[in-house]
Amino acid sequence: MPRIRPIRTEAIVLRQRPLGDADRICVLFSPTRGRIEAVAKGVRKPLSKMSGHVEPLSRGQFGLAQGRSLFVITDAQTLDPWSPLHDDVERMTEALAMAELVDRSTDAEVSSGPLYQLLRRSLESLASTQSPAAVRRWFTLRFLDQQGYQPELDACVRCRTEVGPEGNGYSAVDGGVVCPNCHGAGHGQRLTSPVFRLLRYMRRSSAQSTAQVRVDAQASAELERHLSMSLEQALDARLRSSSFAEDLARAETIGRSAVQSAAESEREEQRRAAI
Repeated sequence: MPRIRPIRTEAIVLRQRPLGDADRICVLFSPTRGRIEAVAKGVRKPLSKMSGHVEPLSRGQFGLAQGRSLFVITDAQTLDPWSPLHDDVERMTEALAMAELVDRSTDAEVSSGPLYQLLRRSLESLASTQSPAAVRRWFTLRFLDQQGYQPELDACVRCRTEVGPEGNGYSAVDGGVVCPNCHGAGHGQRLTSPVFRLLRYMRRSSAQSTAQVRVDAQASAELERHLSMSLEQALDARLRSSSFAEDLARAETIGRSAVQSAAESEREEQRRAAI
């Protein structure tokens, strides 16, 4: 039987889960090989030299050998640790939501270059932004575009009439904006003018530019609702990390210290068990 040659690939670590007493299974996302599950042997031991190179939400270069059922990580080198993602509750929360979205929408042995670059750019922006939620929403819109679920924002999805900014609705089921006449007939949820304009701006702008736009709480909640419904249509499921992000946002009215405590516990649990 011919020996399978080792693989070298750049990848982003999406998550980990324990395996036995000393190992972890790492879910990697590679631009050339898609989603990879690989065993990192001995990384749960205190003196492991590899543990710091397989942290979730980091980018690295990996050597992989084919094991009986999974790849085995033979060596790893960190390229981008993205430390701010691990040091800030809000950045960590939004990064986990993006990582889970990629995890649940990609397959093994499938080239995923455009999505990999989108995730990499988004995590880089997230590490430096003061508006983590804005970057995650920008990523979500771009993700929908790449996956073939691009929301229609120029013409009514029901009658194909060109739309302006006023009086519209938004129908995730139909795939985008609904004109005032069709919305008045009971189709779609209300789409306010500021959110309509913001969606169009997000589509033509960078994550950094999007993060600089000031959005009030009401418009933010509306935008979140429309994007979440579009994601649910695309994935036919509700993301666990997105639910946690919504809980975090609601809890901000109670007190920031309590939020941080709960989020730190959630983060530690995800890192010790399955994310």
